Amino acid sequence: MDTLAWLLDSDPALRWQTMRDLTDASPAKIAEERARVPHEGLGAEILAHQQANGTWLRADTPAWASTLVTMLLLRATGIDPTHPSVASATARLESGVRWNDKEDEGWELRPPQTGGNTFFEGEVEPCINGGALALSAYFRRPSGDLARRLLDEQLEDGGWNCEAPESRRSSFHTTLCVLEGLLEYERAFGFTPEITAARQRAEEYLLARGLFRRLSTGEVANPEFLELAFPPRYHYDVLRALDYLRAAAGQNGTDHDTRLDDAVRLIESRRQPDGRWLLERSYDEALALPFGETVGRPSRWNTLRALRVIRWYRNRPEPG
Repeated sequence: MDTLAWLLDSDPALRWQTMRDLTDASPAKIAEERARVPHEGLGAEILAHQQANGTWLRADTPAWASTLVTMLLLRATGIDPTHPSVASATARLESGVRWNDKEDEGWELRPPQTGGNTFFEGEVEPCINGGALALSAYFRRPSGDLARRLLDEQLEDGGWNCEAPESRRSSFHTTLCVLEGLLEYERAFGFTPEITAARQRAEEYLLARGLFRRLSTGEVANPEFLELAFPPRYHYDVLRALDYLRAAAGQNGTDHDTRLDDAVRLIESRRQPDGRWLLERSYDEALALPFGETVGRPSRWNTLRALRVIRWYRNRPEPG
């Protein structure tokens, strides 16, 4: 089975994105396939695992962590946020719990009568809040206050760090989490000069480092950045960064930046003889359900993302 056929012979969440990003399928056919996501496969499984209070749970995992990463995976399926079952799940989460910070317990999700922010309004750490903002925007629960908070927390070097203000140096991990949230917010509610400028500064932070190198020495900043992971939780890697830049194409001015070249060559070098990419790492320990891919084995999610990044990179329109 060739690679494209292998991707199409899969979950509706993968199939509709493969049709959209890698084939010339008609919009009607793509929409028809996307409509299956709430009813079949991964999207339906995630919805079925939601608890009565709106959260997703996994043993020995804080409810906020399991809920956040499971919702981020639901977003990755490209499920229609306006579908009744999705809108119902989103409303259940929004009304069912609140963030509540108790000094002796730390941040956690509590019953709504405890007060505090809704899940989509976020808490205090920008890596978590980047994910919360992406979810609030994608699932049509906008939080302008959260977007403004993240803008106020941007560091002088252009990125973000959960250790700020003690640390004044940005983190690859946190910066990409916030970038994804800000882009999703702009895509849902309109591009603004302030948010676009903040994203461009953060993109420059990553590009100045070739997406994976130390600015000071040019050495690989962290070997894990070169391991292609899915789902990523909050962790940074080169494929995740490139897929973000692909999604932001046309809005960020980086489409023809030569500082992308080494990162794309790295992705191309990981392609197996059969045309697929492996799952090299998975941060699925908090997911509320089994993910279904195995580290060291061919990964449809990594293959889809790698192929669409390469296609975007090779087919970028000429500047000007």
